[in-house]
Amino acid sequence: SAGLTEEQKEFQKVALDFATKEMAPHMAEWDEKEIFPVETMRKAAQLGFGGIYVKPDVGGSGLSRLDTSIIFEALSTGCTSTTAYMSIHNMCAWMIDTFGNEEQRRKFCPSLCSMEKFASYCLTEPGSGSDAASLLTSAKRKGDTYVLNGSKAFISGGGDTDIYVVMCRTGGPGPKGISCMVLEKGTPGLSFGKKEKKVGWNSQPTRAVILEDCVVPVGNRLGAEGQGFSIAMKGLNGGRINIASCSLGAAHASVLLAQEHLTVRKQFGEPLANNQYLQFRLAEMATRLVAARLMVRNAARALQEGQEDAAVLCSMAKLFATDECFAICNQALQMHGGYGYLKDYAVQQFVRDVRVHQILEGTNEVMRMIVARNLLQ
Repeated sequence: SAGLTEEQKEFQKVALDFATKEMAPHMAEWDEKEIFPVETMRKAAQLGFGGIYVKPDVGGSGLSRLDTSIIFEALSTGCTSTTAYMSIHNMCAWMIDTFGNEEQRRKFCPSLCSMEKFASYCLTEPGSGSDAASLLTSAKRKGDTYVLNGSKAFISGGGDTDIYVVMCRTGGPGPKGISCMVLEKGTPGLSFGKKEKKVGWNSQPTRAVILEDCVVPVGNRLGAEGQGFSIAMKGLNGGRINIASCSLGAAHASVLLAQEHLTVRKQFGEPLANNQYLQFRLAEMATRLVAARLMVRNAARALQEGQEDAAVLCSMAKLFATDECFAICNQALQMHGGYGYLKDYAVQQFVRDVRVHQILEGTNEVMRMIVARNLLQ
């Protein structure tokens, strides 16, 4: 909590207490049984964690991006997978709050902030992942409605959530032809694929979202036609900070688990903690964690203040933190030896849950492209 205000330290304490009491004891069960912990998340929403950076007039907490990062890092120590879903939900709520008109804000945001309803972000398609601007899902205007056809892949919460923020093509090829629609579960023509079996992130369901002659009112379009790609990318800048923050929490928890194991476990007649090689590795893990945390918090401030280089700093932070934090969790597992590979030990779940953070919200290869493009332009 170095460098944080008293108020931020209080947010951190509330989130850490919630993670310790309400999430950590159930983390393994949620993973094993693939439980989407709706009631636990609604309890988190009562603390203001359902719309952390949504404006207060529609039920949000109105906090800064840095406050948000601190909260997600703390929650992630209790269950990274569940916190990562909550970060996506918060991003969707923020997109509606920021780009929606008054009617849309008042219709959707209060129930999202209370987590009475849950949201999913629908950008990726089976044929367009990193090249998101080539998406094919179409939205044809018919009077005061749009008719949507296409499918979205790897959608967190898909099938179990209530609100879908969908990027679709209303115009020509490329990013300028993309618009953003808000769909409600139960809309005729909206269906879902089978629940995917994943390595980690098992406390949140992942399914394809399928649109077949799905009729959506024009009043459900966020912003103007052609503004969708810009809305999607602005959402992702925050999403990258959020997911990097979830990685920090997993790494923090893994360092503590490694620290405890080295103290308790004996080999060759003495505790592992007396082994200088392992001492040095632990020191490196803690150093890399603090470096990653500083990068993420710096990017969060830049995004909050609207700095010109905010998007690049978000990409750098996401790249660095998710790579480093996976390495930290993986090293913590190695320090546990054979025990680290058993599901009785939490460290393996942090490794599995955090691995996907290097892929989603823009792969780390795409983060490198964004940073390089900025340096060379």
